[in-house]
Amino acid sequence: MDPSESLRPALAVAVSGIAAVLILFLDRHPNLREGCTFAAAVAKLVLVFSLLSPALSGQPLQTTLFELVPGIPLQLRADAYGIAFAVIAASLWLLTSIYSVGYMRGLREHGQTRYFASFALALSATIGVALAANLLTLYVFYEVLTLATYPLVVHKETDEALEAGRKYLSYTLAADAAILAGCVALYVLAGTLDLRPGGILRAGEASPAVLWLLFCLLIAGFGVKAAMMPLHGWLPTAMIAPTPVSALLHAVAVVKSGVFGCVRVVGFVFGTSLLRQLGATEALMYVAAITILGGSVLALAQDNLKRRLAYSTVSQLSYIVLGAVLATPAGWIGSVLHLANHAVLKITLFFCAGAIYVATGKERVDELAGIGRRMPLTMTAFAIGALGLAGVPPLNGFVSKWYLCLGSIDAGRMGMAVVLVLSGLLDIAYFLPIVYAAFFSTSAEAVEMAEAPLPMLVPLLVTAALSVLLGVWPNAGASLWDLAHRIAGAEG
Repeated sequence: MDPSESLRPALAVAVSGIAAVLILFLDRHPNLREGCTFAAAVAKLVLVFSLLSPALSGQPLQTTLFELVPGIPLQLRADAYGIAFAVIAASLWLLTSIYSVGYMRGLREHGQTRYFASFALALSATIGVALAANLLTLYVFYEVLTLATYPLVVHKETDEALEAGRKYLSYTLAADAAILAGCVALYVLAGTLDLRPGGILRAGEASPAVLWLLFCLLIAGFGVKAAMMPLHGWLPTAMIAPTPVSALLHAVAVVKSGVFGCVRVVGFVFGTSLLRQLGATEALMYVAAITILGGSVLALAQDNLKRRLAYSTVSQLSYIVLGAVLATPAGWIGSVLHLANHAVLKITLFFCAGAIYVATGKERVDELAGIGRRMPLTMTAFAIGALGLAGVPPLNGFVSKWYLCLGSIDAGRMGMAVVLVLSGLLDIAYFLPIVYAAFFSTSAEAVEMAEAPLPMLVPLLVTAALSVLLGVWPNAGASLWDLAHRIAGAEG
């Protein structure tokens, strides 16, 4: 292998970290600062896409940098599952960077240099999580992600924001400690922390009680950022952050890293065969089902738009975990596709929420009557995102939910298919009134067309268009369909 090729995973991780340092030195030059952000986002996207073909061919590129501890290197490996996550994160970061300029300048926000630097560092950590070849490397980048996103959560520096930050750290640092303890225990049991399809543990290596304890440590650790109930409490509180940060938390980085880690534990540490022997598959399946329905029910009660979207995220993330623990090829395909499809749909909805706030100052659902006449493009994009999350064809959410339902039936779990259908109906119940009021209710205010600034409007229209495109052509651009089938072939 060409040495320059083997360095590509490291460069894909490092490029935005380097940009974060440069951004700090460009505090007095906002145009250069944001130009640096865009350049890093484009470079990261190109580097990540350069890893796609080797992953699809079954020859993923790998980089070993140095030993973290004796026998365990800081190692990156761009396998199919990691690339599926990395591609969506890198693609949406570029759009979020453009959107952030419109949002931050439109509101004349303070601390913009800190904001863009933290954002860039968070994306380095996210790609590090995606490409981690072993569990300790994943843990290191997961911890960096926690620290990099804290300044974004507390960006407003109000008492409420600082309290949200404290809650965020208390949840996530405790979770990180659980993962580290799990890493130590796993190394003692298995002698390796490498992430391999089918898992690295075998039934005879420890008693069922020890294996259960290890499983609980790792799933609870990753389950915090995955917002699995009852570990989800930090997420709605973190909605105090600026809307692009909420989009980062809910679509691109933090929660997706959590659910990505859960799936790595299921399929690449334990393996579904061992989990089935332990009875852990069924336990995690029920936790996922409770989270799916519980998040949807709680979303119904929220009048703040961002909090409604937050509880929707709590629900939707567990679709991805459910698909993995079903342990069928269709379940794995649905899980991988929903990792991407939820990201595109949810970032569209958060982009729309931010555009509404910048253009009108409105944050509550009961204030949105008639807003579709004032912001028709934004609310059309919102309708696409909402219907996609509900699983309405031909949008991309339908494709992943279809495979998740097939996976449930193939696994003999008709109850899980019913859960998915009920969740879709609840999605319609908490989204459709917003869309209906926006276009068909009248407002006491004078209605005048006024969309958000173009740097905000264009990204949300692009992600809405992607939601349609990926619904009719799931393999468009990033070969997500091919990646999902390769992963399913290895795991299902």
